[in-house]
Amino acid sequence: MILTRAGSAPSQRGSAEWFTGTVRIDPIHSPTGPSRMGAASVTFEPGARSHWHTHPLGQLLIVTAGRGWTQCAGEAKAEIRAGDVIWCPPGHKHWHGATSDTAMTHIALQEAVDGRMVDWLECVPDDQYLA
Repeated sequence: MILTRAGSAPSQRGSAEWFTGTVRIDPIHSPTGPSRMGAASVTFEPGARSHWHTHPLGQLLIVTAGRGWTQCAGEAKAEIRAGDVIWCPPGHKHWHGATSDTAMTHIALQEAVDGRMVDWLECVPDDQYLA
C-alpha cells in the first residue's frame, strides 16, 4: 500500500491551453506502472470550463462541491451537482466546468495509454457555453 498525505502535491493552475477561466488542479494520484490510473481534484471558478477533449480509455467524474455543466458532442448541455457521477466513454468528445455563477469541484479519474490520458481540442466559446 502507498499512502499519500493530503496536500503533499502542490496545487496547479489550469493551463489556458486547456481551460477557459480560473481552474485549480490538485493532484491525487499519478500513474506508476503497472497501474495506468491518474486522479485529480479540479476546481472551476464561476464561468470556468475545460476545452473540448477526449480520453483514450474514458473518464469518470465525481462532483464533490457546487454546481456545473457538462456537454457531450451532439447532445444538450446537462447540469451537474455535488454527488453526481459522470462517465465519459473512451474517445467521446466532451467538456465540463462550473456554471456561470457557481463554482464546481470534481474528482477526475482516467487511465493513461502510452502515458497519454487526454487529447485536448478546441475551446468552448462563451456563446456555446452559455446556450
